[in-house]
Amino acid sequence: MPTSTLAWFHCFSGIAGDMALGALLDAGAPLDEVVSLCRRVSLEEPWQVRAERVARAGLMGTRVHVDVDGGSAPHRRASEIVDRIGSAGLPVRVAERALATFGLLAEVEGALHGVPAAEVTFHEVGATDSIVDTVGVCAALDLLGVDEVRSSALAQGHGTIRAAHGVLPNPPPAVVALLARVGAPTVPVDVAKELTTPTGAALLAALASGFGPMPALTLRSSGFGAGGRDLPGRPNLVQVVIGEREAVPAPAMSPPSEDGGSVETLVMVETTLDDVTGEQLGYAIERLLAAGALDAWATPAVMKKGRPGHVVSALARPELVDDVRSTIVAETGTLGVRIVPVQRWAAARCFDEVDVGGFRVRMKISAERAKPEFADVAAAAAALGLPAREVARRAEVAWASG
Repeated sequence: MPTSTLAWFHCFSGIAGDMALGALLDAGAPLDEVVSLCRRVSLEEPWQVRAERVARAGLMGTRVHVDVDGGSAPHRRASEIVDRIGSAGLPVRVAERALATFGLLAEVEGALHGVPAAEVTFHEVGATDSIVDTVGVCAALDLLGVDEVRSSALAQGHGTIRAAHGVLPNPPPAVVALLARVGAPTVPVDVAKELTTPTGAALLAALASGFGPMPALTLRSSGFGAGGRDLPGRPNLVQVVIGEREAVPAPAMSPPSEDGGSVETLVMVETTLDDVTGEQLGYAIERLLAAGALDAWATPAVMKKGRPGHVVSALARPELVDDVRSTIVAETGTLGVRIVPVQRWAAARCFDEVDVGGFRVRMKISAERAKPEFADVAAAAAALGLPAREVARRAEVAWASG
């Protein structure tokens, strides 16, 4: 089975751009090659990168310093940074990741300040050291052969911080907006310091394919990137773990059968529970569907010693098994799940639509029947003041009559 390389960031004390770069260097990315790629981006100020090993609460990590001669440019527009990265002749994957990071950050900052994304002026994030940190992270990922990025929940401090715009709430508004864009989970930490910075949040919001516990990996290397100060009671570090995992195969489909149907290889993820409420079960099913499950349901069961319980099941494509499994664990608290390959036969179908009282109702059509989409039925029924079953009947009649 072919494999892909994954980098998982453990943000137990948050993440910043320099911390992420330090972690990747600590995990084996060559500093000289990272710097060489960063120098392709045209920046006015002369700069150098230093990396040193430092201790944070007893753990060693790599601390990155970007030294800018004469001080860094305080302001750069988003469009200017994008132009410089786009014209730098970087490897395709490095450029794509860096542009995605700054592009997402510009969208969020633009929404916060009420200006178009291209006209956003970056302050701290537009400084030379932040640009080098961001491009450096993307270069290090490429040099390590990383195909996919994932992350744990991100630690957040409390209180307020001082930024270019003055005193801001902690976590900063840009961090909150970036993480909300991708539904990233956060963890509160009793530290009155900024733990996750806008650069760190932008990197993960733009590059991470998912958030949660470390996935199953054949471990290759790991590293710690250090922040600039010590934190009370915790190491100011971010960890990265690099490993290989089986590449997700394309869903297996058999040739069409005589009746036009096809068989697809899917995965059943399920667990048996006896300690959750009905409300929790219903919410878990909603979250499983949101995580990409094709279907999810709960079945009553009688467990050992005659205890009543439920089996929560979800049907998913292979590439989403990790997301569905972590959702079941997070929402139910179960200590284990069953993962079983299954075959699903699907009838050949096509789609059409009909008019019912001036409202469009989509129809799903197979060789056996024509079925109206219930969302359209419900919307038309509410507008027309009719029972849903009557709207469905009229839709079927309308389709049958051509």
